[in-house]
Amino acid sequence: MNKRTIYISLFTFLGILISFLIHATIEIPVINLLVSDFNTYSLGLTWGQWYLIHHAVSVILLLLGITLGYLQGKRWWRIIYIEKRYAKNR
Repeated sequence: MNKRTIYISLFTFLGILISFLIHATIEIPVINLLVSDFNTYSLGLTWGQWYLIHHAVSVILLLLGITLGYLQGKRWWRIIYIEKRYAKNR
């Protein structure tokens, strides 16, 4: 495995971690609201529908994390290692 592959893979992993943090930041308050008073905060949806929404949003966030992490890894590899746009002696 070369340095570029590791660099981009780690950026992709960072994107996945950030997507999980965003997922938790959204999910915990929403679940607390639903558990505290389901009739008020359910928006007319059933638990089964909320469960489906949860899975759909989870997959979307994961795919976004993977995609954005990969693209950012390629971008920053180009900036740092190809274009060498960084301060050398500051």
